[in-house]
Amino acid sequence: MKKLTLFFLSLLAFGLGFQACDDGKTYAEMLDEEKDGINDFIKKEGIKVISQSEFYAQDSTTNVEENEYVQLASGVYMQIVDKGSENAADTVKNNDEVLVRFMEYSILDKDTTLSNLNAVETVDAFRYAVTSSSIAGTFLQGYMMTYYSSPTVPAGWLVPLTYVRDMAHVKLIVPSKMGHQTAMQYVYPYFYDIRKYQIWK
Repeated sequence: MKKLTLFFLSLLAFGLGFQACDDGKTYAEMLDEEKDGINDFIKKEGIKVISQSEFYAQDSTTNVEENEYVQLASGVYMQIVDKGSENAADTVKNNDEVLVRFMEYSILDKDTTLSNLNAVETVDAFRYAVTSSSIAGTFLQGYMMTYYSSPTVPAGWLVPLTYVRDMAHVKLIVPSKMGHQTAMQYVYPYFYDIRKYQIWK
């Protein structure tokens, strides 16, 4: 009798474990949820999405009054609020240290998760690196590195640096594949208001 009871209890535990696994979302389902979340955010914020060809035809700018964002090949949506310095030479170059003022908003949670906009004594800083085949950023200090326990700058943060100069202001919708490690792990998209990319000299 004890063996029979043990068998049924084992069967019940296995069934519950199988059911728990069945409740988990697949990666494809999480990607669909992410896409729906981004589309809902775009609709809610009244964003006008333009193509890269339209963006280039406008001298690589977005019309802020019309709330334009360009959808780039990386999947990042970008609005250039202010290109920054009038001096065309004031671009971010290899090994530059860049200071950043930002706000991070979780699109799926509909909540601000991180911001240093009001942190007078704290600014996020990263080292920009360019090779023949890639670009990368490594945090040197700040909230992002501390909160997410990683020195890796989200790839989405680096995308605008091709189009802007010192002291630029951009807004970004960053899909998980271009985000930080946590975004990639949980398939979470984030919105960023990056108020300042300042080249530290």
